[in-house]
Amino acid sequence: MKFVTVKDFRTSPSIWEKLPTEREMVITSGGKPIALLTPLSDETLEDTVSAVRKAMAVNAVRKMQEISVSLGNDKMTLDEINAIIENARTESP
Repeated sequence: MKFVTVKDFRTSPSIWEKLPTEREMVITSGGKPIALLTPLSDETLEDTVSAVRKAMAVNAVRKMQEISVSLGNDKMTLDEINAIIENARTESP
């Protein structure tokens, strides 16, 4: 996978020529990844966008699970969970 700086992305028209063969390019700013550039066509647009959204959702769920485990929530009993739910319901307007 090729990494391209924001500056190079703005100033180098050859990036567009290389994209179909590179398949993906990571755009970086300050040495950190900020975007993924991938080739699209009318035929692949919907499937590609759907796949990216699904991958992002899976990663978000994984991150939530990691945070939950780090907080010890995976050790909660069903009674503790139900008590928190009940408490939230009684506090809601």
